Amino acid sequence: MFNDKLFKYSLFFFSILMLLILAIIFFTLLDGSMLAIKNNGFSFLYSSIWNPVMDEYGALPFLSGTLITSFLSLIICIPFALVVAILLGEYYKKGIFSTALNTAIELLAGIPSIIYGFWGLFFFVPIMRQIQMRVNVPPFGVGIITASIILTIMIIPYAASIAREIINMVPSDLKEAAYSLGATRLEIVKNIILPHSFSGIFAGILLALGRALGETMAVTMVIGNANIIPKSFFSPGNTMASLIANEFAEAAQNIHLSSLVQIGLLLFLVTAIINIIGQKVLQKFKY
Repeated sequence: MFNDKLFKYSLFFFSILMLLILAIIFFTLLDGSMLAIKNNGFSFLYSSIWNPVMDEYGALPFLSGTLITSFLSLIICIPFALVVAILLGEYYKKGIFSTALNTAIELLAGIPSIIYGFWGLFFFVPIMRQIQMRVNVPPFGVGIITASIILTIMIIPYAASIAREIINMVPSDLKEAAYSLGATRLEIVKNIILPHSFSGIFAGILLALGRALGETMAVTMVIGNANIIPKSFFSPGNTMASLIANEFAEAAQNIHLSSLVQIGLLLFLVTAIINIIGQKVLQKFKY
């Protein structure tokens, strides 16, 4: 009984601690951005001008860049992550192929983002330049689509790993019953495994989206760092995290520094809102 109570109180303590840390982070960002909030007003959210020299600060280019790159990478990621998860969770649970693919996924998840940035800059950007020349667009190489593809490679292991674990947890009785009725493996995947695993797969996708929203170094190196609203997927752009990484060390004026903290606060709120929406969707479709 004592151990049960101790365990219960420990869980309660750590839950309160997590909530406290979250509140401290929020209020620290809020306090650091108060000067910018008073100076910039609501125009900060819809202005497309970022000019520290003239003390003009608008977050729209970075907000749009963050959302476009994150959701574009997520759209590209979903089919690849599902294919990998189904292969490892249903078709190749054991064997050399399964071991090799699992090892590759774990390695991809563990590679530092700066390495992805270097790989993207020296290997993928020249390829993108050739593609852009063929489709008659300015051959920047860097840009929204480049950053999105790099992000896709970075987040596939997160979504695929969770989806694979959830698929492995589908009761074998359901699959055996379907086989006994004459269902093919493809029909079982389509009509039993995916519907039964939807909530877990969605949770993995949500985790991958959170990773994409906050990614900094890899995106900074391949997105082009242009403080403008992207006009196309091939255009250079910037994200909120990249802007902070580029300018925080050089922010000499208090209003400039406070505006960067306000960008961080906005990123915090966007991430929180997306996660709350995701949790609501998850609860709606949860079995």
